[in-house]
Amino acid sequence: MPHLRKSTEPYIADSLVRWVRHRRARLLVAVLMGLPLAGAGWIAVTGILAHDELLASQRALNSLRQQIAAGPLADGSTGSAVPVKQKADAAVRAAAAHAARAHGLTTGPAWYSAAHVPVLGGPVRTVRGAAEAAERLTRDVLSPLADIATRLTADTAEDGGHLSLPALRRAAPALDQASRSASDVRREVDELPRDTWLPAVDRARAQLARKLDRIVPAAGDVAAATRVLPSMLGERSPRRYVVVFENTAEARGTGGLPGAFAVLGADRGRLAFEYFGNDTEMADAVAAVDLGDEYAASHGHNAPTTTWVNSNLSPHFPYAARIWTAAWEDHTGQKVDGAFALDPSALAGLLTASGPARLPDGTAVTAANVVDLTERSSYAAYPDTRERKAFFLNVAGAVAGRLLDVANDPSRRPALFAALSGQLRSGRVKMWSAHPSEQRELRRRPFGGTLPDTADPLAGLVVNNAAGTKLDYYLDRRLEWAPGRCVAAGREVTVTVDLTNRAPASGLPLYVTQRVDAPSYRTRPGDNRLLVSYYATKGARLAKAALDGRPVMVNQAAERGRPVYTLDLELPAGSTRSLELRLLESPSSVPPSLLRQPMVRPLRATVRPYPACGD
Repeated sequence: MPHLRKSTEPYIADSLVRWVRHRRARLLVAVLMGLPLAGAGWIAVTGILAHDELLASQRALNSLRQQIAAGPLADGSTGSAVPVKQKADAAVRAAAAHAARAHGLTTGPAWYSAAHVPVLGGPVRTVRGAAEAAERLTRDVLSPLADIATRLTADTAEDGGHLSLPALRRAAPALDQASRSASDVRREVDELPRDTWLPAVDRARAQLARKLDRIVPAAGDVAAATRVLPSMLGERSPRRYVVVFENTAEARGTGGLPGAFAVLGADRGRLAFEYFGNDTEMADAVAAVDLGDEYAASHGHNAPTTTWVNSNLSPHFPYAARIWTAAWEDHTGQKVDGAFALDPSALAGLLTASGPARLPDGTAVTAANVVDLTERSSYAAYPDTRERKAFFLNVAGAVAGRLLDVANDPSRRPALFAALSGQLRSGRVKMWSAHPSEQRELRRRPFGGTLPDTADPLAGLVVNNAAGTKLDYYLDRRLEWAPGRCVAAGREVTVTVDLTNRAPASGLPLYVTQRVDAPSYRTRPGDNRLLVSYYATKGARLAKAALDGRPVMVNQAAERGRPVYTLDLELPAGSTRSLELRLLESPSSVPPSLLRQPMVRPLRATVRPYPACGD
C-alpha cells in the first residue's frame, strides 16, 4: 500500500499559535517592564508641573500679603484708588487655583501606586500629601480668612468707617472652622514621611510644616478675636481699659517698668483715649487685690500692690493687670473693664503700618526712631524729670492719636490690623479682661501673657532691674537648655544663662546710670544689678547652681505651681556673667516651650535636641 504524505496545515497552525503566544509573552514582558519606567516618567513630569503650580500659588499669596501691608492700591493708569478687596480676592482665587492644579497633578494610578512602594515610595507620598495640604490650606483656611477680612473692611463704610461689630460676630463661625481646618492640615503634614531618600522633598515638607506652625496659631488667634472683640469693643455697653506703656530700658517681669498710661474708651466699635498720665500720678494708689500665698512669698517684699513701678515684677500679666485696674479704681473711683500693655518696640511695629506721628513741636515719631527716642536719647535731651515725663506723654498721645486715625480709615485698617496681629503674637501687646468669659479666651493666647500652670516643660528666663537704672536698653540675654542623661528619678537638664551689659563706659546721663539701690559696695557708672529668675518645669529639682563656674546659692520659690530660682546679680559695665543650673526634671516626649520676656534686645535661646528617655 503506498505511503500517503501527511498534511502540513496542522503543523503550520501550531507553529503560528506558538509564535503568536511567544510574541504576546514578549510584548507582555515589555509592557510590564515599561510600565514602571513610564510611571516614573509620568511622576517626574507631573511632579515638576506640580512644583511650578505650588510656586505660582506661593507667589499669589505673597502678592496678597504685600497688598494688605500696603493698604489702598493705586491704579497707575488712572491714579484712582482701587479697593483692596478686588485685588485681594483675585490673589486668593489665583493661589487656590494653582494649589488645586498641583493637587490634581499628583493624583491618579501612577502616583497612588508609587506612594505605596516600600522605602522608594516615601518621597512620592510626601509630595502627594504636601500638594493636598497646600490645596486645603488655600481653600479651607486662607481663602475664608482673606474673604472675611476684606468683607469686614467693606462693611465699615456703612458705619462711618468704624469697625462693624455685628459683621465681626457673624464671621466667628467661619473663622472657627478655618482654625480647625488649619489644625487638621498641620496634623496631616506631621504624618507624612520626613526622612526619605530624597533630601529636597524632606526640606520642602519641613518648610511647609514651619509655615503651618505660624498659620495655625494665627488662625486660632483670629478666631478667638472674633469671639471676644465685639463685647470688648462695647457692642452692648461702653467699656474702659487702662493702657500701660512699658519702658523696657528698666526691666520688669512682663517686659518693662510701667511708666506712662492712658484710659481707652470703647463704645460700639468707636475708640477714644480719654486720659493720659504717668507713674508719678499713681505713686500713692493702693490695689486691694489678693494674688495668693505664692505671689506674696515671691514678690510681697517689693510691695507690688502699693508701689506702681513694682506692680509687674511677675511675668504673669494677669497679676499686673489686676493690680493696675484696682489701683486706678482706688485712685479715681472709676472701674475699668480690663488692661492692655505695650512697649516702644510694639509701637515701632504699629508705626510701620500707620506711618509717622507728629509731636506738638513737629518732631516725627517713626518706626525707626520710637525705641531710641523713648528709651535712650530722651534722657540726654530732657535732664529735668518733669519735662521728660511730659515728653513721654506727648509721644504716647501722638502715637495713640495716629493709630486711632488709621484704625478709623477702612482703606488703611487691614495693614494696621496685620501689624497689630504680629505684635499680639509676639507678646509685645498684652490684654486682660475683667470679664471672666472674655479672659478665658485671652489667657490661652500669646497676648494673654500668662505664665503656664500646666505640667508641660518650660524654660523661662526673667530679669527684673534691681538698681533703678535705665541700663537694660544695653542688656543682652542668652539661654541654653540642654538635656542630659535619663536616670531613675528623671532627666538631667543643664540651663545656662549668659547676661552681657553692653552699656558704654562713658557719656550716659546720670539718670540712666544712677543707683537707686544705694549698694554698700563700690560701683562705676554703667554698672547694673538684676534679679535673675529661672522659671522651670513643674516638679523640677535643683541639683547645683554655679555663677561664672563657682558654686552659688540661689533663692528658691514657686509661682503658679512651678519652681522659680532667683539670683541677685551685679552686672558691671562691659561684663558677661554666666549662671548655670543643673536640674532634674520629669521625662517628657516634647521639648520645653520658651518664656520670652519682651525687652529691647531679643532673647537668644537654644534648645538642644530632646530625645525621649529610653531611645
